[in-house]
Amino acid sequence: MFHAVTTDDTRITNLIHLYAELLDSGQLEACCDLFAHARVVLDHEADPPVVVDRDGLLEVWRSMVAIHEDGTPRTRHLVGTPILEVDAEAGTATCRSTYTVFQQVAAGPLQPIISGRYNDRFERVDGTWRFTERIYAADLVGDLSDHMLRRLDL
Repeated sequence: MFHAVTTDDTRITNLIHLYAELLDSGQLEACCDLFAHARVVLDHEADPPVVVDRDGLLEVWRSMVAIHEDGTPRTRHLVGTPILEVDAEAGTATCRSTYTVFQQVAAGPLQPIISGRYNDRFERVDGTWRFTERIYAADLVGDLSDHMLRRLDL
C-alpha cells in the first residue's frame, strides 16, 4: 500500500504546482481560488504597484488569457528552483521560484513564450497552507501573441 509522506515543505510546493496545473488546464476560477486570502502583485514596478485580490485576478485573466478550442491556454508552466523557507512554529513560509511557460498552438512548434519569477508568501490556517501573497516578475518575454489577448494595462 502506498503511503505519502507529507511535510510542510511538500504541502507548500504542491500548492505552487497545483497553480500551474490548474492554469494550464484552463481552470481559471479554481486557480484564482488558490489566492482567496492573498494579495497578488501583477506589476511590482508600476507606481503604485498593480495589486489585485482573487476576484480581480480572475477578471484580469478572463480579459487577457487566450483560451483555445480545447478549453485551455495550450500552455505548460514549469516551476523550478524553489527556495523555500518555512517557519513551522509561526505557521508562515516564503518561496522564491522561477517559471517558464511553453505553448503549442495549432500546427505550430512547442516553444517557450515567457520566463520569470514568483515570490510567494504562505500561512498555515487550521493545518492547511494557503497563499497570502504572490508577486509576479517577468524576466524574458517571447511571442505572447497566441497567449495574451491584450497587455496588462490596469
